[in-house]
Formats: sequence, C-alpha cells, structure tokens
Amino acid sequence: MDDDAKHTCLKLEVPSSSGRSRYSIFIRGTWFPSRFRLSITDGLQAWICEASDAEAKQRAEQWDQPVSEYIALAERYLGFQQPDSEYGFEDAGKGNMRLTWTFEKQGTKLEWRWKCQPSPDSKQNIVEILDFLMDANIRLSEEVVRKTQSFEKLKVEAERCLLQSQTFCNEKSEFESAAYAKFIAVLNSKKAKLRELRDEMSKLNGKALPDDDSDKMESFHGGSDDDNPSEIVRDPGSDSPGASKRVGTSASRGRKRTRLGFSEAPMLFNTYYFLLYL
Repeated sequence: MDDDAKHTCLKLEVPSSSGRSRYSIFIRGTWFPSRFRLSITDGLQAWICEASDAEAKQRAEQWDQPVSEYIALAERYLGFQQPDSEYGFEDAGKGNMRLTWTFEKQGTKLEWRWKCQPSPDSKQNIVEILDFLMDANIRLSEEVVRKTQSFEKLKVEAERCLLQSQTFCNEKSEFESAAYAKFIAVLNSKKAKLRELRDEMSKLNGKALPDDDSDKMESFHGGSDDDNPSEIVRDPGSDSPGASKRVGTSASRGRKRTRLGFSEAPMLFNTYYFLLYL
C-alpha cells in the first residue's frame, strides 16, 4: 500500500550520450520498507523502474547489506542529489535506459545500476511527476508564507518588548533618583536633629549643679541598715542628756536621696537612640 510509502522527486543534470552536453531529468521515487519504484522523465518520454522485494533483497545480498540499509542508501542518492556522486542516464538498447550513480565505501568508489523500461503510459507518468512537483511547490510556498508571517509577528513582539524594556529602565532611573533625593533629605534632617540634641546635651553637661544643704544631699551606697553608721541627734528644745537619741540610717529613709546628674539626661539619650535607628 502507498500509505506507508515515502515520496521524493529529484532533478538531475546528466551528460548526454555524446558527452558534449548535459540535460535534465526528473526522478520521482516511491520508497517502501523492502522495495521501491522510480518514474523518470526528460519531459518528452518516461521510463519506470520497479524494484520488487525479491530484486531488492538480491541486490542487498550482493553488497552484503540488509535490505533496509540498501533501500535507505538508494533513497539517499535518488531522493537528494549528492555532490560527491556521479550520475548517469544512458541508453541500454531497445528503448531501455540505465540509471547509474556512484558512492564511496571504505575508500573505494562503487557504482550502482538499475535498468529502466519505457513507460506504458508516458503521459500519465509525466502528469504524475508534474502534479507532485506542483503540490510540493504549493506546500513550500505556504510554508514560506507561514514562516514569513511568524517572523513578522516575532519582529513586532521583539520591538514592543524592547520599547517596554526601555520604558522600565527609564522609570527605574527616575524612581531611584527620587528615592535617593528623599533619603538624602531625611538623612540631612536627622543629622541636623542629632546635632541639636548633641548641643543641648553639651550645654546640660556643662551646667553647674544648684547649691543645697549638705544634709539634703547624700551619696547612695548599697547595703543593709545594719551596715550603715548611726548618728546622735539632740533635741534642740531640751537641755537634758536624755533628750538625745540615736538615729540610724533606717530612720533617714524618708529623706530625699538625690543622684549626682540631671533628670533630663535619660529622655535625651532615648531620643538620641530612637533617631539613630530610624
């Protein structure tokens, strides 16, 4: 069945019988797994070559090849012209023609030959070859049109992507410039605020402490009440010795203990570190 077959058509320039000129022939090949069929025309006459399963197997055995390899090699040289091969189409007598082509195997130049018989219906063979060529040309033209349209679409898409990329780059540059400007403004304002706080702290550190009674100022020392020394306090309204009483440190807990420093310093330090971590 022809459903499993592959079809090729090759145009060849072969030398004439005199060898002084060359002319064109068209070879249409139908390739099956174990056989093939050739239709050849020079535009005026047509020839056919039927390679049956038995003939293809016999030729493959002569060349020590599997049938599939022999068919594939024939398709390679008769489906596409090989530049290192010499093709020929010579008269074989009684209207027959001999198709030949050469190839190299392990450094040796070999030649294959197949005898072609005149077609019983040359017009039909020529029409079939022309139809195949026309169909192939139409398919190729349609493929070219599809490829061209696809290329144009890709070109438009590429230009759009390029324009979009340039727009993104410009927007990115503008955003970075604006962000840097805002950051610098905020940074400068923070620096100015820190300088003001530093100046205020310097003024507060250099400010003299207010004078106060010595009995209202005392240094804070840790420890228990038993470790603190006691003092004798005399009642100013009595002259008797019994009016004097011993007063320990625990009795003086009600006194105001004042640390050396200023009350505003903790707030300023907290503000300073808060601004640093903004």
